[in-house]
Amino acid sequence: MDYTAIIKWLDETSKIMAEQRDYLIQLDSVVGDGDLGLTMSDGFLAAYNSVKDQNITDCGMLLYTAGKAMGSAVPSSMGTLMASGLMRAGKELKGKTELTPDDFVALFKAYEEGVADRGKAKVGEKTFLDGLNPAVTALKESLERGDDLKTAAEKAAKAAEQGFENTTTMVARHGRAAARGEASRSIKDPGAAVAMFMIKAFSNSVS
Repeated sequence: MDYTAIIKWLDETSKIMAEQRDYLIQLDSVVGDGDLGLTMSDGFLAAYNSVKDQNITDCGMLLYTAGKAMGSAVPSSMGTLMASGLMRAGKELKGKTELTPDDFVALFKAYEEGVADRGKAKVGEKTFLDGLNPAVTALKESLERGDDLKTAAEKAAKAAEQGFENTTTMVARHGRAAARGEASRSIKDPGAAVAMFMIKAFSNSVS
């Protein structure tokens, strides 16, 4: 695969965030200000639009450019976190014009690290990371077992969905939901939903 795989993933992510905009708004209205659906649909659209017609063949530069565009378009807390993930992934894949399946593990692992560092969050604290981390693990393990990328991506998408569902077992440590303490446990985390849709888009893009 070449750099166009990155563009296709960003395109699919933009589409799925637009499709799920109202659902994300609904989730976010319980614990936040309800703008998550707008932020993610606008942000990923900006990310995709920034690279779709550019003659950039460096996968790292594509991701970094997309991250910068997203950060400018939606400078909210979640928009900044997602932009940080894209830019960290861009640094990880800098100089690559061809991609192996393992490069996608590196991409999403770097994305996870970028978000964790910027947001000062850890897995298990009821955030975006709790949707993405299980997906990264599943993708890596599936490829190590010899699965093709399509199969591995499908397993990653299922793991992200389960990670999202599992946020109802966690107490929030960040954002407005943290103020609820133990009462936050039963709430599904909107950030983890974003991760779930992002990995679903990845699965769609390689199928």
